[in-house]
Amino acid sequence: MTTSIRKTAGAKRSRSWVWRAGAVLLAVSLVAAACGDDDDGAAAPDPAPAPAPSPDPAPEPPPPPEPAAEEVEPIVLGDLAVWTGDFASIGALLAAQADFPVNEVINLDPPLGRPIEIIHEDIGTVGEAQAVRKLLEQDGVDIVLSSAHEYFTYRDFMLDWQEANDGPLMPTVHGGVIPVNVGGRPGEPIFRAQGSDEGQGVTNALYVEALGAQSVVVMTTPTAGYQLTADALEKALDMIGIELLDRIDAPGEQASYRTEVQRAVDAAPDAVVIYGQATEGAIMVKNFAEAGWSGIIVGEVGWSEPEFAPTATVEALASHQAVAYPAFGYQRNAAWDFYQPLWDNNPDYTQHTSADDPYSFTTYDLLIITALAIEEAGSVNGSDWAPAMFKVSSAPGTKCYTYANCLALIRAGTDVDYEGVTGPGTFSPGGINAVVPVVRVFGPDGEIADEVAVDSERHLEILNQVAYQFEG
Repeated sequence: MTTSIRKTAGAKRSRSWVWRAGAVLLAVSLVAAACGDDDDGAAAPDPAPAPAPSPDPAPEPPPPPEPAAEEVEPIVLGDLAVWTGDFASIGALLAAQADFPVNEVINLDPPLGRPIEIIHEDIGTVGEAQAVRKLLEQDGVDIVLSSAHEYFTYRDFMLDWQEANDGPLMPTVHGGVIPVNVGGRPGEPIFRAQGSDEGQGVTNALYVEALGAQSVVVMTTPTAGYQLTADALEKALDMIGIELLDRIDAPGEQASYRTEVQRAVDAAPDAVVIYGQATEGAIMVKNFAEAGWSGIIVGEVGWSEPEFAPTATVEALASHQAVAYPAFGYQRNAAWDFYQPLWDNNPDYTQHTSADDPYSFTTYDLLIITALAIEEAGSVNGSDWAPAMFKVSSAPGTKCYTYANCLALIRAGTDVDYEGVTGPGTFSPGGINAVVPVVRVFGPDGEIADEVAVDSERHLEILNQVAYQFEG
């Protein structure tokens, strides 16, 4: 509390007087104060002033900013897709089969911490060669998925690119047309999911033999893979003693094949083998029934697609002795137990097909092995990845059946041997995956009624003799 002292203007007194007066006043004040303590009626003294509030505490300094997360570079995968052209009807299906292992499994814990980003590049109009150049030169992809029927039209370009860039990695679902001795090495790191297309020809020959057929007509559309498969079938039929009555080349994407079908009917075969995609093959099956011919018809693995049976019609299917297609058996193992419900419980994928579709599980296995090999290799360089593809899918190594389990083992420094839905996952020196050949037979309702195993040892023995070997 501040006390102000005021001076009276014009008063002049001696210092002694002032001292004496001050002393008297002081004494009087002391007496008055003493008397006031006993006087209940005296006014209470003013309360003591409240203490001044303490100043607010200084604000806490803001926390230091979080360090910026380091941007992760994705692994870019260019899928050679088919949105137009002969296979446009199954473009969305094939794209979903590539998306499934990446989105539902791999990218939950991606190899090297780098998620895979997919570009679905249409090849139906521009062709494989131009699509591949675009993916490499403009999109900078690390992986080209599914080089197929046109590979040899741009192989020289690709070999030069591989030499200069040590990539891209080249897993392929549809590369069965590529010669069996091409691929599987640094400089040409092609690894296939479904074996050789020629193997389908051998499977068909052994199946019609088992049904007692003595004569066959082959019908095929222009696709290079179908032509190669028909070549292998011809050689296999000759080896096992079945007569080939005629080989009929039919145009693709026709609304009717009655002319070609009538030519086949006139040859009076015991069995007809058809190499055409699902819609083309289904139309031929229907045309055979309309022409009054009933017998054994065997197609190609694409007949597994959902549009085949409705297009062929249940009436036509029921009229024939057998309608079937070559396929690959799946293993009922821990890999299947993980994969099957993941697919079949997700409407994003079941809207297209089911988990037991051969393209679904072979694509799944191929991309799982691809990702595991990237982790094992420590890079996306072809020279590292090609030997890693053999390493993660072959003995010796700890057997494992799921991506997460195998990935954990690899990161712990353990050698792994992935065994998937397709089978052992082992690759031939040319990068062809081991598959278990089977034939799937339609019932009269359009559903698969039977799956017939083919003698694997005999199949391999014949395939090794009929498969084309590239020289150069």
